[in-house]
Amino acid sequence: MVQDGEITPTRETFWQISQLEEAIFYFLTAVTLLVLGVGLYQRFTRYTQGREDPFPRLGDMGTRIREATRIAASNEKQFDRDLVGGMMHAFILWGFLTLFIGTTILAIDKYAYKPLTNESFYVGDFFLSYSFVMDLMGLLFVCGISVAIYRRYVVRNERLWGKHTGYEDDLFVWALFGLGVGGFLLESMRIVSWQGGPQSFEQVSFVSYFLATVWTTAGLSAETATDIYPVFWWSHSILALWFIAWIPYAKPFHMFSSFANVVTRDRKAGVRLPGVPADPAADTELADIDDFTWKQLLDHDACTKCGRCSSVCPAKASDRPLDPRDVILDLKAYREERDAGGEDVPIIADGGTSVIDTDTMESCMACMACMDACPVEIEHVTQFTEMQRQMVEQADVDGNAQDVFQNVMQQGNTFGNPARNRPDWTEELEFEVPDAREEPVEYLWYVGDYPSYDDRNKKVARSLARIFEAAGVDYGILYEDEVYDGNDIRRMGEELLYVDQATQLIGAFEDCEFETVVCTDPHSFNTITNEYPEIDFAEYADDPMMEVPLEGYWNADGSIDVAHYTQVVADLAESGTLDVPAALDYTVTYHDPCHLGRYNDVFEAPRDLVEQTGCDLHEMPRNRADSFCCGGGGGGLWMDFDEDPKPSEERIREALEDTAAGDAVEKFVVACPMCMTMYEDGRKTGDFEDEIDVVGITELLAESLDGAAGA
Repeated sequence: MVQDGEITPTRETFWQISQLEEAIFYFLTAVTLLVLGVGLYQRFTRYTQGREDPFPRLGDMGTRIREATRIAASNEKQFDRDLVGGMMHAFILWGFLTLFIGTTILAIDKYAYKPLTNESFYVGDFFLSYSFVMDLMGLLFVCGISVAIYRRYVVRNERLWGKHTGYEDDLFVWALFGLGVGGFLLESMRIVSWQGGPQSFEQVSFVSYFLATVWTTAGLSAETATDIYPVFWWSHSILALWFIAWIPYAKPFHMFSSFANVVTRDRKAGVRLPGVPADPAADTELADIDDFTWKQLLDHDACTKCGRCSSVCPAKASDRPLDPRDVILDLKAYREERDAGGEDVPIIADGGTSVIDTDTMESCMACMACMDACPVEIEHVTQFTEMQRQMVEQADVDGNAQDVFQNVMQQGNTFGNPARNRPDWTEELEFEVPDAREEPVEYLWYVGDYPSYDDRNKKVARSLARIFEAAGVDYGILYEDEVYDGNDIRRMGEELLYVDQATQLIGAFEDCEFETVVCTDPHSFNTITNEYPEIDFAEYADDPMMEVPLEGYWNADGSIDVAHYTQVVADLAESGTLDVPAALDYTVTYHDPCHLGRYNDVFEAPRDLVEQTGCDLHEMPRNRADSFCCGGGGGGLWMDFDEDPKPSEERIREALEDTAAGDAVEKFVVACPMCMTMYEDGRKTGDFEDEIDVVGITELLAESLDGAAGA
């Protein structure tokens, strides 16, 4: 703009655009916003057709929005396990938002500020600062999109491709690329159009200015640039308007649905599962897509097909018929087909026509790696459990699982052994384990099924008993009154049997005096900590098949501590109650159990104990929240799968080949009885028996104590 013979840094909003063209643009904009609004309305009203969610999702909305904004703005989930992917998405997100904000600023100047003041703020220093920021963030936006294109089409990142990959994925990424590059081309044409050549102040738009110098060097005149500018302007505008109108109808909708999904997430999703109503008349059948909750329908739309869940899923890595991304997208595709008049089919069935096959759900290990990796907080495990409950209702359960259910119903344990044999593991000890039913104790030790009945895990239990004795703590067990806690049968869909087991176990707890429940098994630790307090026993008061231990909730106020044994022993060692001598010199690695680490964020206590024994601890490449499942969770321990490789075999191979110590690792240390069983099996089937030992943390501690005593 020229004023009094001087050039004022600015630019005209509708430069080279006639009044008729401007009116056409306004009309197209109105149509675009109408199409956008209708699409968004249809999307979000569709969710109301789903069931009510059992957990509160909309309370304390201010805090939810602030936290979701922090997660989205930081891109913290995208950076997990993928630095390049995180940077790429951050560039795209912040570039896109900046360009959107920049366009909004122009609208405010033209339609609000100018009419009120008869002047523009889009001049001088503001214009220069604005132009620099827009070029900088626009460049980052184009760089981010270019990396996405490179990863998708050149590297062909495996997780970006799947059976649901389609034209909308291509159209989405190339439309964004066109918007970013088109903006620079448009601005460069405007800069070239200056008579006498580009003005020096335009250098703040460094990308556009560079392109302008390229065009002028190539012989493009100011007159020609002026003539073709409207073509670039309309091309860019129509692409932008089309993209906005397209948002609710395809992949770009994730810009809304993903944020909404993060806002409405349940922090304890998967760690605790929604309960099934005790009322037999309650309709809990999962026969229709609208039998999913509104939040689960939102989950389906929030999926961006990024494949992060697929890339960390141990079932998929072992060639089990499960890809968590495909399950979510299969459900979404079915809903869209059904809404368009498609045929109704069962959600899940054993063979025949259905959305999901039972083999797929039986493959899930309930490890929650998919949920941990998902950048938009999709709650896969809760939906998988809903389908597994439907399998139980339909009697479409694997024969091995049925045997386990029968064992639990008849004997109160997964082995089917008599309850009177549960304390037999104590007989080889040189002391008597206290009976918590007969005397008050500080620590009520819930031993669990595998340490009680499995020969290999009995050694772990005996080692822990010796540690408690060495520390001189006040502890006791329930002997034959102890029953299975029910964590994994619940994740296999047997909800009412789970409640029955919880009823019996809490009844046994109620008959004792204690301060803390100590669990050997992380699976027990999780369900007693996070799920037992969710059970309203008043619902079952009239059930003649159950003797409820109390009317209401158990430990709802958290007055009873529940801990994994590594936490308790680590506290004893830290306080000096237990003196752990550094008597061992093994080279070891430690495996984080899913239910202890990823579920409950217990990472340091086990490591502290291993290091206190004197062992040289080397981390697995996939550790802490990124740990890889042993394959035993979600009922995998009891199922027979055609796997290659088994998750346990792959994990031991990783310990021997991918840790910093390599094949110098002597012992594979575990803190979970199920992990012990799976890795002992994997050590044999993978032909690793001569290369590495699988040991429990309690066994290392007991050996260290014995070694020091012998010395």
